[in-house]
Amino acid sequence: MSTTHLADAAAPLDVLMVDAALGPLRRFVPDSSTARWAISMARRPRATGRRLGDLAAEAARIVAGASDVEPARGDRRFVDAGWSENPLLHRLVQLYLAGARTADELVADAEADLDPRDRKRVRFLVENVVEAVSPSNVPLVNPASAKAVIDTAGLSLVRGAGSLVRDLASAPRVPEMVDTSGFELGENIAATPGAVVFRNDLLELIQYRPQCDEVYEVPVLLVPPTINKFYAIDLAPGRSLMEFSVQSHRQMFAISWRNPDARHAAWNIETYVRAILDALGAVEEITGSERTVLGGICSGGILASITAAYLAGIGRLDRIAAVCLAVTVIDNAGAGTVSALTDPRLAQAAKARSARKGYLDGRSLAEVFAWLRPSDLIWNYWVNNYLLGKRPPAFDILFWNADTTRMTAGLHADFVDLAMDNSLTRPGALKVMGVPIDLGSVTVDNYIAAGIADHITPWENCYRTTQLLGGPSRFVLSTSGHIAALVNPPTNRKASFRTNDDHSSDAQAWLKDATVTEGSWWTDVAAWLDRRCGDLRPAPEELGSARLQPLAEAPGTYVFDK
Repeated sequence: MSTTHLADAAAPLDVLMVDAALGPLRRFVPDSSTARWAISMARRPRATGRRLGDLAAEAARIVAGASDVEPARGDRRFVDAGWSENPLLHRLVQLYLAGARTADELVADAEADLDPRDRKRVRFLVENVVEAVSPSNVPLVNPASAKAVIDTAGLSLVRGAGSLVRDLASAPRVPEMVDTSGFELGENIAATPGAVVFRNDLLELIQYRPQCDEVYEVPVLLVPPTINKFYAIDLAPGRSLMEFSVQSHRQMFAISWRNPDARHAAWNIETYVRAILDALGAVEEITGSERTVLGGICSGGILASITAAYLAGIGRLDRIAAVCLAVTVIDNAGAGTVSALTDPRLAQAAKARSARKGYLDGRSLAEVFAWLRPSDLIWNYWVNNYLLGKRPPAFDILFWNADTTRMTAGLHADFVDLAMDNSLTRPGALKVMGVPIDLGSVTVDNYIAAGIADHITPWENCYRTTQLLGGPSRFVLSTSGHIAALVNPPTNRKASFRTNDDHSSDAQAWLKDATVTEGSWWTDVAAWLDRRCGDLRPAPEELGSARLQPLAEAPGTYVFDK
């Protein structure tokens, strides 16, 4: 594969892995794509001059008070009445919006001269610079900031400056997003009752205590992401997928990964697949079931898919009753804006850097996640924390997001290579323990969930898994984003999801003919699992087995590793 094709195949996963090692702010440095944009504008002097002339004319109207430029409806940055009532601030906002519009038009004018990758790079740079220079981000200019200074006799700026210094002192160097003081693992978060029933160097296996008199005979084993703690699937009571599942007659098991350090640098994809197989064997021993539903989330879904294909490759797919994947990208081609932001040279540099440390620091990855959505996750908190001097809110998802983990250098390198080469889309391109991996050989039923607003794992790429796995698929598209698609309890009155039994290769065609159902996809997957998990039987009175006795109460011990 050529260098250009490799770069075009880059996916959210490898971009995250590269940026976390090299730093996301490299994206804001002008590069060859920016240079090609500048050359394109220079080649169109009349069009460029006309745009700049229009901006000058609009600026004159703004100064004269004759402009009709206004913020878009719902633009949270300028909702304070001071932006519209103060004539100077009103004109400042208008000038900013006019400049932003002109910048967008200059990018659009050059698109015919730029290849898709350059267009995405340039647009990303321009949009983020425009967001950064918003007058709402400037102390005292922002009317809410000015009012806070008056109301607190300047203490708001003092508190804000202190928060800024603390945040810059250590990674991730982004505004603090959550007040963590009100959360305690095992008490009001990750609190579903259960026990660790198996432990090895890589993982703890948690068996959750049934909350019904009867359970389905076929258990479910969930493989969580390797780049965060496992408890996104077990948040606060009432918002926990695990709690919902054990209340729906399900036998539930979840892996809690160890937070690795430099001693574990060599752990790679094969190491993690072996660990999943160990966990699967423990589930079979404890439940007595010869089959298990294997589920995976995000990067854990990649590992779960590889594990299922490995079992198929050795003739033991009979151990898998079904496969469930959530917000998991396996086919990385054309994965949106972020797919344009790395290349093989940067990938090699990122792998070399993590190899020197022995791991990829999860705090660096948290910084990358924040810069993927700077409006919501950077500048929103910039204003709240630094300009207004307020504490961020207490929110369980953001508490989980701040509880970062490391990734071993071996797994980091494997994930980068896997995404850059798009190996899993080609049967046999990847071998695990000597076995060629062919996702088409996974012929059991599969359930795939994605979020239509997901900025990390684009839903179109998640959809393409229906074309890779060999068994019948059910694809469900939630209205939510990456984590909100997971934390989507039936009590969420705004929830809905789309389904369509026709899984053609065209994701947009699937979407066009999809049916919208009000409610959470949790109830949909529960009904789907009911038909694939055998008969109901009395729930076990004790956790574990004669040999695998409980080692610790859920959420276990590895989850507390820092």
